[in-house]
Amino acid sequence: MGAIHNSTADCAATTSNTPGALREVAVTVAEAAAALVRARRPEVFGVMGAQVHAGADDSVHSKSTPTDPVTVVDTEAEQLIRTRLAELRPHDRILGEEGGGEKGVGGTRWVVDPIDGTVNFLYGIPAYSVSVAAQVDGVSVAGAVVDVPGGITYSAAAGEGATFTDADGRSGVLSCNPVTDSSLALLATGFAYSAERRSAQGRLLGKVLPHVRDIRRVGSAALDLCMVASGLVDAHFEHGLNPWDWAAGALIASEAGARVHVPAPDTRGAAGEVVTAMAPGIADDLEAVFRSAGVYDRIP
Repeated sequence: MGAIHNSTADCAATTSNTPGALREVAVTVAEAAAALVRARRPEVFGVMGAQVHAGADDSVHSKSTPTDPVTVVDTEAEQLIRTRLAELRPHDRILGEEGGGEKGVGGTRWVVDPIDGTVNFLYGIPAYSVSVAAQVDGVSVAGAVVDVPGGITYSAAAGEGATFTDADGRSGVLSCNPVTDSSLALLATGFAYSAERRSAQGRLLGKVLPHVRDIRRVGSAALDLCMVASGLVDAHFEHGLNPWDWAAGALIASEAGARVHVPAPDTRGAAGEVVTAMAPGIADDLEAVFRSAGVYDRIP
């Protein structure tokens, strides 16, 4: 397994704190939220993204910047997640993208993103996900990410590996690509909503791009990390992510063999720290490229 640097859950799963039991809860809750998101999108926005710029109702609002949206479906999905977790894990704390919550690292905390890739969701681009992770003392020990349009559930428990189940019920073990030449690596990344941080990210990308095969910008960090785990890409890096963006996906990538770097427990990414995940065969070389380019420096 790689290392992270600094179904219906039955009664046993709701009371046990083992990573496997917490994983069952994460899968159950994430799949329920994904079903809601999948059903509600055509009801709220139509088959395509025709209402994205209409502004005729209250279905979309802005958060940190005018380009950072939150939809009524984000809110509904997070409420469903909170309700289910309150039923299954009534004594645990919850930190969610839309509803906030307790940020302390003690005990068990659920870190949830009801829709990771909201802009894609708005436009009807089929790349958005639901992410649910359990953290103990600030470290992810179980998690599930559901690719909502694709119907794929990725999940992991600390020390127990990472798996997927697709829309047809087929399942398997996740494993990173066996790539050993970093110049042939396909690298996923993402960009902030802040114009200043985005400019800095663009300059960094210009330094990294000559050293890899190519870049993909999917629009959901949780899916990017699961793509590292499944071999759809070879590595991922992104600055300024919040815990709900990476808490489940980083664990899944790590349990699939990736070398993963995340912010220290209980930091929210606001200081511009980077999250990275790399297939093990290219990790040493790619880390050297990242250090030379300044990828590990914060982008304030």
